[in-house]
Amino acid sequence: MSDFNVVIPDVGEAQDVEVIEICVEIGQQVEIDDALLVIESDKASMEVPSPRAGKVKSIDVKLGDIIDTGDLVAVLEVAATEEVEAEGSDVPVAVDARDDPAPVKPAEPTDEIERAAQAATVDGHDERFEIRLPELGDVEDVEVIEVLVEVGQNVSTEQALIVLESDKATMEIPSTVAGILESLEVAVGDKVVDHTLVATIRVPAAHSETRAPRQATTETLAVPERVAASEPSAQVGAEQLSTQDGTARNRGSSVYAGPAVRRLARELGVDLALVEGSGVRGRIVKDDVKLHVKTAMLKPALADTSSGFPEVEYPDFSRFGETEEVPLTRMQSRGAENLVRSWLNVVHVTQHDEADVTELEEFRVELNEQRQLGDQRLTALPFILKACASTLREHPRFNASINPTLKTLILKKYIHVGVAVDTSEGLVVPVIRDVLDKGLRDIATELEALSTAAREKKLTPDQISGASFTVSSLGRIGGTGFTPIINAPEVAILGVARLATNPVWDGSTFEPRKILPLSLSYDHRAINGAEGGRFMQSLVEKLGDVRRLIL
Repeated sequence: MSDFNVVIPDVGEAQDVEVIEICVEIGQQVEIDDALLVIESDKASMEVPSPRAGKVKSIDVKLGDIIDTGDLVAVLEVAATEEVEAEGSDVPVAVDARDDPAPVKPAEPTDEIERAAQAATVDGHDERFEIRLPELGDVEDVEVIEVLVEVGQNVSTEQALIVLESDKATMEIPSTVAGILESLEVAVGDKVVDHTLVATIRVPAAHSETRAPRQATTETLAVPERVAASEPSAQVGAEQLSTQDGTARNRGSSVYAGPAVRRLARELGVDLALVEGSGVRGRIVKDDVKLHVKTAMLKPALADTSSGFPEVEYPDFSRFGETEEVPLTRMQSRGAENLVRSWLNVVHVTQHDEADVTELEEFRVELNEQRQLGDQRLTALPFILKACASTLREHPRFNASINPTLKTLILKKYIHVGVAVDTSEGLVVPVIRDVLDKGLRDIATELEALSTAAREKKLTPDQISGASFTVSSLGRIGGTGFTPIINAPEVAILGVARLATNPVWDGSTFEPRKILPLSLSYDHRAINGAEGGRFMQSLVEKLGDVRRLIL
C-alpha cells in the first residue's frame, strides 16, 4: 500500500473558493470518481472526485476553508501497483502535482449567450431571444432531468429554465433576459448537446432597451473540464412548482445543493425545494435529504392523504365565538396516531354479547369480605383476564397477528394480555405476561402495580410491549357497549362496559341478575364471524361459571 495525495484541480480565475461539503470520512473506502468534497466559488459549485480507489487516510480540509489550485484535499491509501488510467477517461483527474505536474486545463469561456442575443429577431415592437446551451465541455449523455417553467410564464433574468445532468454533475440553465416564455424546445429525458435551442423568450419593447447583458454564465463555465457541467449556485428567481397534491408553491431561491445531493434526492424521489438546508449559508447536504425522507416516513397516518380519503375542512372557529387551543400531550398525540393507523389498516368487525356474572360477583364479594388480598380489593377485571386467557388457548386465531403479505397467520404460543389504563396523559396499555399460568391473586397484584406505575409514569418499555390480546374496561364509566379499536398488529380486543342489574326471565318469573356487556372487535381478514361467535360464547360461559376457569 502507498499514500496518494489528492489536490484541488485548476479552478481557473475563480476567487474565494470555499469548502461547503465533505462527502467522505476517514477510514471510508472510495472508488474512482466518488465525490470527496464540494467546493464553491461566487459563481458555481463543483465536486472534487477521487482520482483513485482506496481508503481515506486523512482529510486535510474542513468546512468553511478557503482553498486554491494545488491545495491538499485528502490522502488516500491505495494499492502500490495501482496506476491512474488517464487515457480513455472522458475527463482529466485531480491528482497531486508530484504525480502529474500538468495542470488541468480549464474550459474556455464561451460567448454562446451573446450569440443567442444576436440571434434575436424583431417582431413589431417586441423582441424574441433564443436561449441556447453553452459549450458543455468534454461530457457525454447530457440529459434534461427537470423543466422548471411553462410556456406563457413570465420569467426573470437569472431564473432557471431547465436542469441538465451528465454522468458527473448537474447544471441549471438560466434565462438571460426577462420576458414571456414563448416556446420550450426540450422536454424531460431529452439528450442535448452544445448550442441546443432551449427556449424562446419574447421581451416587450418597453423592457428590451433596459435589458442588461448577462456576463455571469461565461464566468460560471470557466471551471475544470472535469466539471464543465457543474451546476451554478442555485440562486434562481422565484417560480411556481406543483406539489404532489397539485397545489402551487413558491420554489424561490431555496434550492441550494451540490450535484451529489441533487443526485441522491432524485434517487429517493425528494423535491429539494421542500428540504431545509443545514449547511453553510443554508446549503442542503446529504444528511438533510435523508432526514427529510425519515421525517416523511414517520408522519402520522392522519396526515397521509395518499389513501384517497378527503381531508376534513376546518373553518375559522373564532368566527363563531371564543376558542382556546390546548396542545395534546406527547402520549395523547402518539395514541391518536396509533388509533388512526389501526383503524385505516385493519378490517374491524365488532360483536356484542352479555355475560351473566351473578355467581362471579358473589364469589368476588366473598373474597373481599375475607380480605383474601389484604387491604387490596379484588375487582372483576382479574376474572375477565383469566377467562380471556383460557378462551385464547381454545381459540388460537385470536392470539395471533396476520402477516403483512396476507398469506400467513402468525400464531403466538404465549398469552400476554394488555390492559388499557386511563391516566392524566391519556390511555396506556401495560402488559400482564403469561396470564394463563397465574392465579387470580397474582393477576390482581400485578394489575394494581402496573396501573399505579402507569399513572406515575414509571412503566418500563418491557411492561408496555409484547401483548397478544388487549382488554379495555370502562368499568363504572361505560354504558351498554362500545366499539374498541384493535391494537394492531394484534387481531382482537375485548371491550367491557358497565355492569348492570337486569331482570332475567327464568321460565316462571323474573330474577335480578348481574349482566356484564361485552364487545369483541376482531380483524375480519384473520377471523370470520362464526369464529367470533364461538369465541364470545366460550368467554361468556367461563364468566358465568368461574369453576370453568380451573379446567
